[in-house]
Amino acid sequence: MGTTAQFEREKLILAMLYTSEAEAALLKERLIAEFGTMDVISAPYCFSEISPYYDREMGGTAQRILFSFHECKDPATLAMIKEKTNAIEAEYAVDGNRRINLDPGLIGCGRLTLATTKNAGHRIPLQNGIYAELTLFYARGGWHPFPWTYMDFKTTHVHTFLSESRKIYMRQRKEWRK
Repeated sequence: MGTTAQFEREKLILAMLYTSEAEAALLKERLIAEFGTMDVISAPYCFSEISPYYDREMGGTAQRILFSFHECKDPATLAMIKEKTNAIEAEYAVDGNRRINLDPGLIGCGRLTLATTKNAGHRIPLQNGIYAELTLFYARGGWHPFPWTYMDFKTTHVHTFLSESRKIYMRQRKEWRK
């Protein structure tokens, strides 16, 4: 018989879509206040080149940047983190349209899990309409997608960011285990 235990903490990441550089800079400070210091920040990239899905709602060409936070989180808190990011999105909305989109996730030893409000067959219900999606798995020294993995999460740019964040996480994890 197995025994229950606390989940091992995982590295919080956040993918932010935005159209305004000024708003993105303000929001970055807000995210630091909410989730703590960042240890990896990706270069921004044009999300609209991958998919124009958000352009109309956000009122322009969407850019994406990814952040990794120093403080690791209990995976059981992922739904609460998504609820916080949804509330922040709502604060920045104009006439019911989001000006930013925040997608939190957790990097573990062998996976990237993202939080979402959209139900699908491959997503696990957490609480309050929030689902967890296993987005990528890490094996043989690299990130690997699933059929449902978002297109930008299949790119070298995102994998480089995730690998850098995972490297820090693995060092943190080693320290906890001493």
